[in-house]
Parts: sequence; C-alpha cells; structure tokens
Amino acid sequence: MNKTKWRTSWKERISYGLSDAADNLVFQMMTTYLLFFYTDIFGLKPAQAALLFLIARVADVIESPLVGMMIDRTHSRYGKSRPFFLWFAFPYVVAAVLTFVTPNFSAGGKLVWAYATYLSLGFFYSTVNLPVTSVLPTLSDNDRELTLLGVIRQFFGSSVQIFVAVATLPLVQFFGKGNEQRGFLWTIILFGLISLVLILNTFFHIKERFTQPAIAHQPFRKIFKAAFANKPWLLFSVIIFLFWLVTAIKNQTTVYYFKYVFHDQNLVARANIFTFSSLIGVLLIIRIANRCGNKRTMMSGMWIALCGQIILTAGSLLHSLPLLYAAITINCIGQGMIVGLISIMIADLIRYGITLGVQAEGVFSSASDFGVNLGLGIGGLITAGLFDLSGYRANHLQNAETLRMIHWNYTWIPLAIYLLMITLFHFYDERLVKGEK
Repeated sequence: MNKTKWRTSWKERISYGLSDAADNLVFQMMTTYLLFFYTDIFGLKPAQAALLFLIARVADVIESPLVGMMIDRTHSRYGKSRPFFLWFAFPYVVAAVLTFVTPNFSAGGKLVWAYATYLSLGFFYSTVNLPVTSVLPTLSDNDRELTLLGVIRQFFGSSVQIFVAVATLPLVQFFGKGNEQRGFLWTIILFGLISLVLILNTFFHIKERFTQPAIAHQPFRKIFKAAFANKPWLLFSVIIFLFWLVTAIKNQTTVYYFKYVFHDQNLVARANIFTFSSLIGVLLIIRIANRCGNKRTMMSGMWIALCGQIILTAGSLLHSLPLLYAAITINCIGQGMIVGLISIMIADLIRYGITLGVQAEGVFSSASDFGVNLGLGIGGLITAGLFDLSGYRANHLQNAETLRMIHWNYTWIPLAIYLLMITLFHFYDERLVKGEK
C-alpha cells in the first residue's frame, strides 16, 4: 500500500473530527452531570444510581463487542463503519433526551424509567461512537495522515467537552429559570439536535478507502482468536479502561466537590474553564509523536497528568483555589495527550491485526468503546457507592465522612489510578505493533 500519499481533503478531515464533537455533546453530560442529575434532581438514592451504573456496565460487556461484530458483518455500498452514522444518529439523540426527562412517576416508576433510558442510551452511544474509531484506518494508509485525523478528531471532541463542562450549568439556569428539571431537559435537547446534524454530516462527507476484501469479513471464531493473540491490543484495552475510569471519577465528583466543600456550585463552571488546556495536549501530539513515537508521547501525557493530580491533591489539602486551577490546567494537558492518541493507537492495532489474518475494525475498535462505557459505569459505581456508604444526603450539609469520600474521589483515588496506568503501559510493545521486530 502507498504509505506516502495523502488521501483526505480538509472537508473530510473536519467532518470526521466533528463526529467526536457530536458524541461528546451527550457523553460529557453523562460523565459530568448524570450522577448529579440522578441524585439531586431526579430523586434517586446514591445506592440506586450505583446499582444502575453497575448493571449498565454489565450490559456494555455484551454491547460493545456486539456492535463491533455488527460492523465487521456489515456489507453495504457505504462500507462497514460509515452506515452506522446514518442508521443510529436519530435513535441515539432520542435516547439522550429521554434520559433527562423527569416523569411524574412513583419512586419505583422513576427507577424503571432511569434503567430503560440509561441502558438504551449506552447501547446507542456504542452504535455511533465505535464507528468513529473503526473507520479511521480505512480513511488513509499514511501514518502521518492518520495521526493528523486522530488529532483533529480529538481537538473537536475536547473542545466540545470543555464547552459542555463550562456551559451546562449556566444553560440549565438559563432554560430552567430556577427549575433545574426543565433546565436540564432543554439543555440536552439543544445538545442532541446539534449532535444529530454533526453525525449525519460525518456520514455524508467521509469515505472508506482501504479495506482488504479477502479478510474483511472473517468468521467470528477467527476474529476472536486473532484478538486474543493480539497481546498489545489486550494490554491497551486495560489502559483505555483505566483512563476512562479516572476521568469518570474526577468528572462526576467535580460538581459535588465545589458544591459541598467550597459551598459554591458556580465554581464548577469556573474550574472547568481551565480544562481548555487539554487542547494544548492534543496539539502537542503531532510534533511529539512524529518525532518520538506514540508510546513515548502517551507515556509523557500520563506523567504530566500525574503531576497535575499531585498538585491537585496539594491544593485540596490546602483548600487553595489558585492551586486547584493550576493543577487542573496541568492535568488536562496530559489528559489531552492521552485521549488524543487512543484512536490513533487503535488504528495501529487494527493494522497489526491484519498481519494476524483479519481486518476486524469493529471488534478491535470495541476496546475503546468498551473502555469508555465500563470506565464510566465503574467510576459512577465507585463514586455513588462511596457516597451512599458515607451517608450522603442530597442538597444538605454533608457529614464529615461524606466530605472525606468526596476528597478521596477527587484526589487520592485518581492519583492511584494514574500510577497503575503508567506501570502497566511500560509493558506495551510498540515495536511489535509497528512491525519493527
């Protein structure tokens, strides 16, 4: 294959990148505000929310590889991954809106509604997000172009994450005029409509170019055999899970931290402004990865994120807002480098899978979606579970044990996860993936 010619136009690159922006309009609402919405607005107890997140993640154990297999078994004139944007964009947006509806049901009825809508949202999220990763290695066969596409994707995705983190609560206040139920509903409707347009735009403006028909639709048995033989893919799947686990725990705890520790919920939007620095991390990828390789670049991101988390812990202990803001800035530079490289490195692993006899973009890409969903769910389980055990009471002054749990979720637990990520990633064999040995 031609490794030098660039294949994509800027229209296609931007359209591809906007797919991640579309998904993140809803995803960031889930990671940052859904637990808060369930406990403080919808009326679920933390233990109920924790169990819901756990069950949803068990469902994702099945859903992510299932969607991956659906992609690998798809035969259409549009390709394998691209049709999913057309087929599932509307159901995804509908599920997102329904998740933030607060029907006037009994406590039991509300719980059933939460299960039905959240489980549906998890499935449809997989159907529109997994193809964003699986389609990447089919857009070009040029390593530098794949890096550029991955960076563009994450630049738009991170920009939207920052926007949602900063703008959600002000929008809730604007739309709700003091009624947070109505405010959250109209906010997700706005985000959902924008998401729908952007997903469909991606479908119309990208093209799958590089497939090998002879190995593009292999039997499931051969695909799974190749997957378990792909040791770097298995290790990287664990890294992805740990990254989204730490992201979920921190994001979900942020609103509780500033509401109950600093007694000012308005500080959430102010603190989230500093997450803009993740864009710096994303843009650094192009310069560093082309010179040092993907593994060293991601490892650098992990160390930067860890340093930021150490400063965050100090800022929390000292109760210093300036130190916390500085820590968020540093941590998010590292986070941007990590998340920006995930889809790029999965593209490498998909192409390495071809050397094992299968072109299974769907199944190999499911590691990313699986990690997102499992990390989000387990993170929610940990957060909600610890809050419930400590005696959390929504919209009340919290007891000392609950405040301690909020501190741990915001500082020490993420610190431990970063250290575990760095330790495990040391064993990732990039030379094997690149065919250099």
